Amino acid sequence: MKSVRNVLASLLLGYAIQAVAAPGTPLDINTADAMTLAEVMDGVGPAKAEAIVDYRDENGPFSSLDDLVLIKGIGAATLDRNRERLTVGKPKP
Repeated sequence: MKSVRNVLASLLLGYAIQAVAAPGTPLDINTADAMTLAEVMDGVGPAKAEAIVDYRDENGPFSSLDDLVLIKGIGAATLDRNRERLTVGKPKP
């Protein structure tokens, strides 16, 4: 019973991630949680994704995708690989 529940939970998580980051729908780096960032971004694992969220929490919303290079471990190459997958939504007033 426990393994069935785990399989169902994994399937639901997979569908949720697809719904958040459907092809052609860029992920907003100002609202995404660390788990979703790690799943969607190429070359970004849980630690770097958490660093993105921490930076955003400490410094406010990103004004541009280019601001991601301010995160230790994210360089121009990583940013370029992910540019089509990401967006920066308008900050809430």
